[in-house]
Parts: sequence; C-alpha cells; structure tokens
Amino acid sequence: MGSQARALPRCRDQGPVFGRVAPEVIEDALISLAKENERYLSKLSDQAGRFKDPQIVEFIFLLSEKWHLDQSTKYQAVELLERFMIKQVEQICQSSRENVRSSEQGQGSGGSSLKDQINDTFVLRLVSCVQLASKLSLHYNRVNSDTALQFLRSLKYSYTKQELLESELTVLKTLYYQINVSTPLAYVELLLEVLGHNGCLLPAKPLHQMCTQLLDFSYLTRDVIYDTLLKVAIENPAPSKLQVVKFLAVKEDFMLLAVGIISTGVFTLDPGHWTQVVEHLSCITGITSQSILEFSYAVLAHVMDNPAPQHLR
Repeated sequence: MGSQARALPRCRDQGPVFGRVAPEVIEDALISLAKENERYLSKLSDQAGRFKDPQIVEFIFLLSEKWHLDQSTKYQAVELLERFMIKQVEQICQSSRENVRSSEQGQGSGGSSLKDQINDTFVLRLVSCVQLASKLSLHYNRVNSDTALQFLRSLKYSYTKQELLESELTVLKTLYYQINVSTPLAYVELLLEVLGHNGCLLPAKPLHQMCTQLLDFSYLTRDVIYDTLLKVAIENPAPSKLQVVKFLAVKEDFMLLAVGIISTGVFTLDPGHWTQVVEHLSCITGITSQSILEFSYAVLAHVMDNPAPQHLR
C-alpha cells in the first residue's frame, strides 16, 4: 500500500514529478488511499487529534527543517507520534482499570507510574518518530543516532545510543511495526496527478508548493480551522458536545483535508479554474462541492486577517 501511495516519482529538492505515472497505476493508488482512509476512520480512537497540538507540530516541523528532511517526512513524523501516543494513553487507561482494586488495597497506582514515564520520555519518543519517518524515505536524509543524540544533549538530556535504539523499538512494537502510513501530502499529490489526467490545466509546481504551505498552515492551526468548519457546517456558533464528538471523524479525514487544501490553493493561484477543480474533486472523491467550499472558507478565514470572499460562503 505504501508504495502505491507514493506512486509519483520524485526528484531530490524538486518535489514530485507530475504526468509521469500510468493512468492505471494512479487509479489503483487512489482506490488504495481511499480504502486506507476509510479503514482509519472506521476504527478512530476518541483520543484522535489529541497529540497534534500546535506546539508539538511546530517542534516536529522545526526539527525536520533543522535536519533537512523532506515535506512528507515531517507529516509522517506527526502522524507516527500521534498514533504512538494514543496507544500509550490506551495503555494507561487499561492499566488504571486493572489496578483499581490494587489501589484500593493500598498497593499503589501502576497507571500513574506509566503516565509519569510517558511524560518523562515524550521528547525522546518524538525524536524517535522523526528518526523512523526519515528512514521510510528512500531519497532523502536519514537521521542517524549521532545526530539524534547530539540534539537531545543540546536540550540537556543524557540518553545513550542504547536508550535511543530501545526507544525506536518501543515505538515500532507499540504500533505493531505498522509505521508506513500515508500522510495528507500523499493524498494531495495523488489528487493533483488525477486532476492533470482529467484535463485540468493547472500550474503543477506552483500549486504543489502552495498546497504544502497551506497544509503546514492547517497542521499548525488545526483546531481553529476545524472549529470554524464545524460552525459553518451546522450553521450554529455554539455547537453542542455531541456535535463536537461526532465531528472528530471530519477532523481526521485525510481525503477531505486534501481536497480542501487543493481547492484553497487553486482559488489562491488560479481562481479562473476554481469552480472546475472543485467539481472535479467532488467527482473523484465523492465529497460534496459544498463540503469542499466550506473547508476552503474555514482555511481562508484564518489565512487572511479579514473574512473569506463572499462567494466562498
């Protein structure tokens, strides 16, 4: 699946090369990504998104920039850390339930101990996720142990190479070695390729660059964007708790994020093709044009100091 999701050929430092992939390969990759997205949403944890706090995301983005990692690697590191930490939280909850009787009998709380351990090792785990993400890329820099340790020591941590290796193994085992997950960037790039094959004459390189910038922005302002999107979707400035809970699947929908980012990018760079592109994206993904427009409005409402243009509403 991972190889299909990365079907677009890439040139070092130049991003993906569009128009080089056979239509049947693109179709298979798109179907595979759609199924992966559906599987993820069908098993969504109620903790999803909890570890995509802007400060955490910014930390990973800056660290990836420091280590000259490519765009897809930083997104993959964010998603790996998110999924790993969710598993850790689930372990805390399970441990707490199992130790309720022991705690009542004065035998201490295993859950609290595990929670403290997670807090103490959070930065180490974050670095391990960036390392693992870098190793999944076949064409870009990989973060070796010396580089990772040097960074950790600059933050006054005194981990050893053995502890660093054990941390990587902990992440791998916790995620059952299923770390080659597709990122929203893979969805964006594949949809751009599909649009090209469908006859949408778009400025591929500038649009791709704009989309990556908007994707960065959406990660860093995730909560406010989706808060706006929820209020627009329900036409109510005060959503109920139940509506917020049900909206979690929307916040984690990579396909919706990708079409929304592309729509916003096209509106910014080539508004003459915007309506056509939204219609194409709707046909390709099954996401309604209204949903795509609402997402673009939510993004633009925070990109600009003033509200988005009236015809986006």
